[in-house]
Amino acid sequence: MSWIDTLETIEEFEDADFDAGLVAEMERAGLASRQRLVRFSTPTFKEYESSELQSCGKNSFPAFSITAGGCALMCDHCEARILEPMIPAVKPEHLDRKVRHLIETENLQGFLLSGGSNKRNEIRYSRFYPVVEKLKRDFPHLRIAIHTALTDEAGAKEMEAAGVDVAMLDIIGAEETIRDVYHLDRPVDDFEATVAALCSTSMQISPHIVIGLHYGRILGEENALDILSRHDTKALVLVVIMPFYAKPGTFATPDTAEVGRIFLEARRRLPDRQVLLGCARPPGMHKRVTDAYAVMAGLDGIAFPADGAVAVAGMTGRPFHQAHACCSIKLGENTASNSIATLAGSSCAA
Repeated sequence: MSWIDTLETIEEFEDADFDAGLVAEMERAGLASRQRLVRFSTPTFKEYESSELQSCGKNSFPAFSITAGGCALMCDHCEARILEPMIPAVKPEHLDRKVRHLIETENLQGFLLSGGSNKRNEIRYSRFYPVVEKLKRDFPHLRIAIHTALTDEAGAKEMEAAGVDVAMLDIIGAEETIRDVYHLDRPVDDFEATVAALCSTSMQISPHIVIGLHYGRILGEENALDILSRHDTKALVLVVIMPFYAKPGTFATPDTAEVGRIFLEARRRLPDRQVLLGCARPPGMHKRVTDAYAVMAGLDGIAFPADGAVAVAGMTGRPFHQAHACCSIKLGENTASNSIATLAGSSCAA
């Protein structure tokens, strides 16, 4: 039975609208991905419930914002709302105290360090690095991810020296999007320069691409993939624009088939890297179809998978695993096709 026919028998996709041509294309390409483990990530910085997967322990991998809910850029797609569910830690001592408390009470395994940007899309982490360094020294098991924003080689080296394990940033491939959506006067080249700076360190580099960032249109995503193909990043996190974060009427919701084609293009262009679907994407049936496309396209992980994703993994013959951590933190799991870097246990930009 073909994939498109099998999808029609899965209860979670009743009334779903799949692009038959795209599904057929994914099926033809699927043999190469059949042995790739798909990781379903359920980190603890928001509540999660699925008919197919259990929720994870509270606060095993939370996200902290060093600016609480504040952000100077106030990009059109987010307006700082992505920071709302994060734990505020506006002073280094706040971060230290909260992390140590969660280690003692909630078996914390790691955390994401994030925050709002200044008007140059930079986040001032320097005063927090001594705390990060001491936490890593006192608790060697901790795995720490950071949203870098734009930085240079000196900033990247400072992160590395503090003991950060995973560096994450958004890659934007269109000047119009940087100017209009981000309200930022910096070129695409600055994003590639940040990738290069981060790749000069020993950190695991996990860039993000927001599909539909230009008001719901596909613009610059393939250029962003080209940028990443030129640098030795270990993973890519894809997320999909969420219009309900924006002012009403400013963003369209990208068509699921357009999103699925970006998934397939990412898999083709980055065949030897981890390609993951992060937290942010539209809810409801859109999410179910998007997640199904992610599995069929051969993506390596999905954060907060929708109902039906596990069934699609079974349909395609792919093994799966549930991880209680941010999608950008890779588990030490061996598959038939590759050995994933061990970083025990995507908050992902939106």
